[in-house]
Amino acid sequence: MQRNTRQRTAILETLSRQADFRSAQQIHEQMRADGETVGLATVYRNLQALSRAGRLDVLVAADGESLYRQCEDTGHHHHLVCRECGSTVEFLAPRLEASMTAIAREHGFTDVDHTLEVFGLCAKHSGSGAKKTRAAKDSGAAEDSSTAEEDARA
Repeated sequence: MQRNTRQRTAILETLSRQADFRSAQQIHEQMRADGETVGLATVYRNLQALSRAGRLDVLVAADGESLYRQCEDTGHHHHLVCRECGSTVEFLAPRLEASMTAIAREHGFTDVDHTLEVFGLCAKHSGSGAKKTRAAKDSGAAEDSSTAEEDARA
C-alpha cells in the first residue's frame, strides 16, 4: 500500500484538472505554476509509483516519451488519441478482450496483459486532415493503376 505524500497528492490534484495525457515535464511545469515546490525527479518517481499502483494511465508517445493521465475508468480500458491535439477518449472493448484471450490461449500463453492505444484524428481535426489523407491516397492509387496499366502493356 502506498502512502499519500504531499507531493503525490499535489500530482494527483494537478492531473485531475487535465483531460489529456501530459509528460512529466508538463506536469512539473504546471505544479510550479500553481506554486508547488517539487523537483522534477520527485515528479518522475511519483508518476511511476502511481502508474504501477494503477492510479494513472501511461501512454508511450511516438517519440518514446511516457505520458500520464489520471484514470477515469478503474477497469481495463483502451484509448483513442488524436495525433494532432492529444485529446483522448477511453473506451471498453469486451469483444476485443475476448479475442485477445482466445489468441493467447491458442498460442499457449497465460496470465496475459496488454495495452492498446489507437491513434487518429479527433472530430475537430479530421475535417481537413482526412481530406488531405484521402487525396494523397487517391493520387497514389491513380499513380499505381497507371503504372500497372503500363506494365500490362509492356
